[in-house]
Amino acid sequence: MTEKNLIKKHLNHYSQTNELSDARIPIILWVTLVYAATIILQTISEPLLIQSLIFTGLISLHATLHWYTHSIVSFRPWLYFLVQGILIFFSAFLMPSGFPAALLGLIPVLIGQSVGIYYQKTKIFFVSLLLYTLFCLAIISVSKLENLALYIPLLLLMMIVVIAYAMLFFQQVRARIRTQTFLRDLELAHKKVEELTLANERQRMARDLHDTLAQGLAGLIMQLEAINIHLSKDNVNRVKEIVTHSMQQARKTLADARGAIDDLRSTSISEINFTESVKEETTRFTAATGIHVSLLMVIKEDMPKMLVEHSLHIVSECLTNVARHAHAQNVWVTIYDKPNKVYIEVKDNGIGFHTDLIGKQSGHYGLIGILERVRLIRGEIKIRSILAEGTLIEIEVPLLKGE
Repeated sequence: MTEKNLIKKHLNHYSQTNELSDARIPIILWVTLVYAATIILQTISEPLLIQSLIFTGLISLHATLHWYTHSIVSFRPWLYFLVQGILIFFSAFLMPSGFPAALLGLIPVLIGQSVGIYYQKTKIFFVSLLLYTLFCLAIISVSKLENLALYIPLLLLMMIVVIAYAMLFFQQVRARIRTQTFLRDLELAHKKVEELTLANERQRMARDLHDTLAQGLAGLIMQLEAINIHLSKDNVNRVKEIVTHSMQQARKTLADARGAIDDLRSTSISEINFTESVKEETTRFTAATGIHVSLLMVIKEDMPKMLVEHSLHIVSECLTNVARHAHAQNVWVTIYDKPNKVYIEVKDNGIGFHTDLIGKQSGHYGLIGILERVRLIRGEIKIRSILAEGTLIEIEVPLLKGE
């Protein structure tokens, strides 16, 4: 049996158990009324103390089986109906004057229960036929044959009423169970969405911190290192230039950090010119590191805000990784668009690295951030790296208007 069928069987069993459990109290109340009516009719006609006590015991057993129906029918439902029918049959012999109340009151209840236990019309029909036969045998055994003409129509009427009530009752119970199951599934789905939202928010915060504070501080460190080198060579003019760039970089880092904290980047991004921003980024990179950048940009279409934001961070992070790890002398940045596509390529002639280590080294989150941003803009990325020759990062992004 497949897992899907096992789950379906479990849910059906759970539903049936709840349906029968909800039906217990109304049935017990009805059995109690039938018991009282039978005792009263027999006592008025002819009090039978011993037989009444035995009848009470049988009805108590009958009610007990009703109470635990949900447990019994999960193993042998046919045995349940057989035992209950026999209990009713023998109870009729004990109360010769009250047997009509017992038979007409208890047999239709069993037939109504078959609606909740069996979902197939054929099985319900056979249960009804079995109990109907027991009813006729009990009438013939206890009463006169001509009484069949009176009691059979009464039983049919009771059966119709009880079956109609049972169908309505179990439909309502099933509807309630389905609603409860739906609400339970909805609650689980809501918790899952909350967990995913929290995870995505944590990833976004990690990217924002990395792309603002971490990148900004890394750039300042590289510029300070360059200042230290030029100071050792007494190149004061070059030091002043780098200090000027460093102050600009520090101000930009502070502005980006504030923007990330206030979550205002989405409103300010509309004012950014993508081409100019990339040119400024490469210029700052060359000024801070001395690594030459060859930039080729051909962007004809207007890019959506989200694509502009993530593309800028991707280029910035690629350049930062080159400065920190590649030991390269040259970098080539190529950005162009074709119908419904934007292509970003960053290539260096550095020392290269093992691409199978991506995401496995603690403290190296740059490429992870790039991969996450490419996923968010529904793009595809290829990273090729050869030791002692350099690294090539190729990104292809669909150009979706209106996002």
